[in-house]
Parts: sequence; C-alpha cells; structure tokens
Amino acid sequence: MDYLNAFWVGGLICALVQILMDKTKMMPGRIMVLLVVTGAFISFFGWYEPFQEFAGAGASVPLLGFGNILMKGVKEAVDEQGFLGVFAGGFKAGAVGTAAALIFGYLASLIFRPRMKK
Repeated sequence: MDYLNAFWVGGLICALVQILMDKTKMMPGRIMVLLVVTGAFISFFGWYEPFQEFAGAGASVPLLGFGNILMKGVKEAVDEQGFLGVFAGGFKAGAVGTAAALIFGYLASLIFRPRMKK
C-alpha cells in the first residue's frame, strides 16, 4: 500500500504542475519556486509530517519535500541560534542535497558530453 500511495500522490503533484504549465503563462522556474514555498508553508503549520507519513516518497521527492527540509532546518536553527537561525538554517539543511545534485549533474555532463542546440 505504501508504494501505491507514493505513486498516486507523486503523480497527482506532477499532474497539477503540468496543468499549471499548460493552462497558465507561468515559467517552469516560477512553478518550481511555488512548489518549494508551498512545501515550506505546509511544513510551517506542521501538516507536512503526517502528509509524508501517508505518501512516503510521493511527498518527499518532489520539490515540496525540499521546501519541507528547508523549513525544518530553519526551525532547528532558530531554536539553537535565535534570530540568526532564520538565515543559516535553510542553508545548513539543504546543503547536502544541493551539493549532491551539483556533483552528480557535473559527473553526468562528463559522461554524456552535452552540447548546445544549433
């Protein structure tokens, strides 16, 4: 059942994003920012953890999950450092995932040798 819930929740998120891309004039970058901010907003109110328990990877893998990770980092850093944690927490929490994406993206570019379209 876990796989089924992850599949339909992740698919629903992707379908909603596709509808946004098709029916509005929003650029993909803005939609991605909207997803991250929505994930952070849901996490702020404490609704993301039950959602993630239900949906598993269907909730944690899309950009909503990245917003959740950033907000969790900010909450922890504010508890430890006070107001300065607002600025440092998101960077600390999201650093590993961002670094991994950069490193693996670079390695993929070495293997597949991408070229600009002519």
